[in-house]
Parts: sequence; structure tokens; C-alpha cells
Amino acid sequence: MAWHHRVRGRVARAAWRMTKPRTIGVRVLLLDEQDRVALVRHSYTDLWYLPGGGVKKGESTKAALLRELREEIAVENAVIERVLGVYHSRREHKDDHIVIFVARIASSAGGTLKRADPMEIEQAEWFPLDALPATLSPATGRRIEEYRAGRSGAGDW
Repeated sequence: MAWHHRVRGRVARAAWRMTKPRTIGVRVLLLDEQDRVALVRHSYTDLWYLPGGGVKKGESTKAALLRELREEIAVENAVIERVLGVYHSRREHKDDHIVIFVARIASSAGGTLKRADPMEIEQAEWFPLDALPATLSPATGRRIEEYRAGRSGAGDW
């Protein structure tokens, strides 16, 4: 794991503890033509997550989502189907609102995902919805279960 990402994360969490910022984030439940979900493992954590990140000032949630897909897994051809839900998190001493989108790509280019930023993304893979990794983040698991059950979500992350 990249030590500088872990150090940056610790510094950011210390600042958030003092300032308690309100942030907006996006994540995407990205599916391919085989109904596999794209998951990423960042260099600063051991868990698997849905791709996504923060919304920049002046940026729409849709634009942020498409940017994050390009920056994390080099996906350019995602088609957003719907919003799965909007969630609230107070983890890491932030007041964070996360919008989860459901999107698809027509072709997963032979089944592999590219790590667009190898410094940030340690691994990027497609997983069948019924064969997720054991080290899936709890919130990611909840979002995937909501999707599989046909529910829209809201509330706590």
C-alpha cells in the first residue's frame, strides 16, 4: 500500500475532526453486460468499494461520477440508469452525503478493468453479484444488497 496515501488520509481525518466539513460524494454500482459489478481497492485501505469519490465545488453529481470513473478505472462509456439512493455518513468526522448511482457499460473489454491511477487504485475487478470478495466494505455490501432486492435506499451510510 502506498504509505503517502495513508499519511494524507491521517492528516485529512485530523483536520476533519476540527472543522467537521459538509461534503458530497458519489459512488456507482457499475454493471457490465454479464451483470458483474465493478469494485476497487484503494492503495490506502484493504477493503473493496464501489468506484467513486468527492464532488468538487461547482461540479454536478453526474459530472463527478463520470470523472471518478475515468480517474479510477478508465471507464468512458458508462450510461447512468438511475439513482439507487442518497445516504448520510458521519464517519471520519465529516458530515458527508453520498449519492449512489446505478450505471451500465455495454462492453467490459474482455472482462478486465484498467486501473487509471495505479497510485490510488491497488486493484480493480469485476465480480458476480453472488460472488463478492470477503473483504467488501460493509456499506458497499449494503448498497449491493439493496440493489439486488430492488430497493432504493436512503438514510445512514
